[in-house]
Amino acid sequence: MAEFIIVFREVLEGSLIVGILYTYLNKTNQKSAISRLWQGVIAALVASFIGSVIFQMLADGFTGTASKLFEGVVMIVAAGILGTMIVWMAKNRNIAEDLKEKADEALSGDNVGYAIFALSFISVFREGIETILFLYSVMIKQGGLNIVLSLVGAALGIGVSYLIFIQGRKVPLKTFFNVTSVLLIFVAAGMFTYGVHELESAKVIPYYGGEVTENVDNNSFTATRMNGDSKIYQITSKNNDNTTYQKDREKTLASAKKWASRIWDVNPLKNEDGSYPAFHDKGAIGGLMKGLFGYNGDPSLIELIAWVVVCSGLGYAWKETAA
Repeated sequence: MAEFIIVFREVLEGSLIVGILYTYLNKTNQKSAISRLWQGVIAALVASFIGSVIFQMLADGFTGTASKLFEGVVMIVAAGILGTMIVWMAKNRNIAEDLKEKADEALSGDNVGYAIFALSFISVFREGIETILFLYSVMIKQGGLNIVLSLVGAALGIGVSYLIFIQGRKVPLKTFFNVTSVLLIFVAAGMFTYGVHELESAKVIPYYGGEVTENVDNNSFTATRMNGDSKIYQITSKNNDNTTYQKDREKTLASAKKWASRIWDVNPLKNEDGSYPAFHDKGAIGGLMKGLFGYNGDPSLIELIAWVVVCSGLGYAWKETAA
């Protein structure tokens, strides 16, 4: 569901920008500039596609800890950009006037055609790159991407713009943006929190909360959560100083610390066939909530804090700006 909202917002914003510029140039009888406008749009779409291929090739080049580090950074950056976009949209209510001023500046210059081309290219390319970054983040968090929902979101965004500029109908854009902004605040919080989760896995951020004690006698660790639950983690290798044992010990200790840092675990057990129940955070309903609201069945202390801080901070900033 997150991909639907993201694609709808990005396509709608891009379409509105193109529609406003086209309408203004048409009314001012700038026929040659209109052709440059469409050239800029096409070039931006092509550049966005090339950018998506390069980005995916870069992402596929990371493995192991480097992959977790890369994904964690991408998630946090995407959350920051998404949060900035939400607040910016709430603050800038006169986008049409701003675009007209930029168009006037472009038309008053010596290279009118190239200036309009650059204006349309930058505007659309920015939306394209944001869409790629956001969708990649959603794919990481959800473990996949619903292409159908993405296409439906794109079609709806184009459809709303068509109703406005071609059919001349009044569409409640304020309601659209208000509702999607609230939903995207949760999406941004989920992205940021998952980024923290990946950095924890990459050992950039240590696990906080709970307690882990080593049991030297039986070659194990006892992990204890803040709620008092405990679990034994046995080191499988023999107790000696060889490299295999040390690696196994570090891996077991990391697993114990990770388990101890979890505040709760409401995820139901897997089904007998190995599939996830509906309300598991990897199940049908839980997965939907994870993608849309950043739901996590077994969050760590720092993940919960991150989610609450981002949600409340973005919510406050959006409310104050939109007021």
